[in-house]
Amino acid sequence: MVRILNFFCVALMGFSILALYHVSEKTRVAHMELGQVQRQIAQEHAHIAVLETEWQHVASPERIQQLAQEKLGMADSASVQLSSFDQLPRRGAGEGEGPNAPLNNTPVHNASAQVPASDAPNDPGM
Repeated sequence: MVRILNFFCVALMGFSILALYHVSEKTRVAHMELGQVQRQIAQEHAHIAVLETEWQHVASPERIQQLAQEKLGMADSASVQLSSFDQLPRRGAGEGEGPNAPLNNTPVHNASAQVPASDAPNDPGM
């Protein structure tokens, strides 16, 4: 009986050694994969930094203004288009109903004005 008990204890010890070796190998492989992923992340961060630098160059206001002047012939003057609220149809008013119907067979007038850049308000929302 003692021999059988000793045999089972030795077999259990062998299985536990194999299980620990298996876990050790899995952690070693996972650690190597983690290193590869960290290197890939660092490379992607470097690529993103390069792309951000290129985007800052491409989207710089000076470059956009230069391209607008050279390629499209746009001047540096601000133009404002004005429209009157009287030309808009009233809520609930049908076509051709009374004097409050501004679009009853009359052409819509487009009012536009050019304002010099120095007189334009400095509102970043515009």
